[in-house]
Amino acid sequence: MFGSRANGALREFASLPGAFQTLIVRTVSKTAGVRLKALSAGLTDVGRKRSHNEDSYLIDEELQLFVVADGMGGHAGGGTASRIAVETIDKELRGVRNSPTSPFKAETSLQDSPLPDFLRAAVEKACFEIYRTAQEDPRLAGMGTTVITLCVQHQHAMFAHVGDSRAYLVRGDLIQQISEDHSLVNEQIKAGMITPDEARHSRYKNIITRSVGFEEEVQVDVMGIMLELNDSFILCSDGLANLVEDREIREIISTSEMKDAPKKLVDLANERGGDDNITVIVVRAVPA
Repeated sequence: MFGSRANGALREFASLPGAFQTLIVRTVSKTAGVRLKALSAGLTDVGRKRSHNEDSYLIDEELQLFVVADGMGGHAGGGTASRIAVETIDKELRGVRNSPTSPFKAETSLQDSPLPDFLRAAVEKACFEIYRTAQEDPRLAGMGTTVITLCVQHQHAMFAHVGDSRAYLVRGDLIQQISEDHSLVNEQIKAGMITPDEARHSRYKNIITRSVGFEEEVQVDVMGIMLELNDSFILCSDGLANLVEDREIREIISTSEMKDAPKKLVDLANERGGDDNITVIVVRAVPA
């Protein structure tokens, strides 16, 4: 186990590659005895510099499932990869939900929940489907996508993640990035080669080290946290994260109606240049 303090919150998780990481954000609990569910709002925008949108997103409040995917591979490839990803993940988890031993019905601790393994498997299936489709159509060769997935179950929020699309948690006056970027600049930061501020302006900031569908298989990070009442999660593509600072995200989330927050975030990214597609989902934990 290891821990790091970020924006006033203590983050702890198992550091084994491929392990289910249990993140703990230490605040005063407001959830005792309260059953929670997720409400959401989302928006995608082409931005100001691109001619087409290669992002896709999914809001499935029945499953309490939310996905952002940022495709790459050209006009046809990127959009196709991100679309296949969100459709496959939704289909796979709907099939799991309808099975006799559905993990959606399991009443377990976060660490013992079977659902993270099914989230991981759904992203792995999306990877295979994207790769297979690219092999069948030369026009789609080399396509892939990032994926950030959130599934809310009872008092748990669980994530599956590949690439540099992000998940943030806003809890009270804290904001914390839940996912870890699979990107060249993040590897450089961890190696002490550059600072986070230098990474933001690096010409290599769009180079990712892991994607869904570029190869037949991919390693998927899976994480989970215990929910608190009024927790807000932000899932976004790098078109937002590269242009809007964490504190600005927290301020908009904390001062806006949930239905208005995605557009305010998208508008801010566009005001800063909108140099990429921008996709945002805001998810909030409310009483069930």
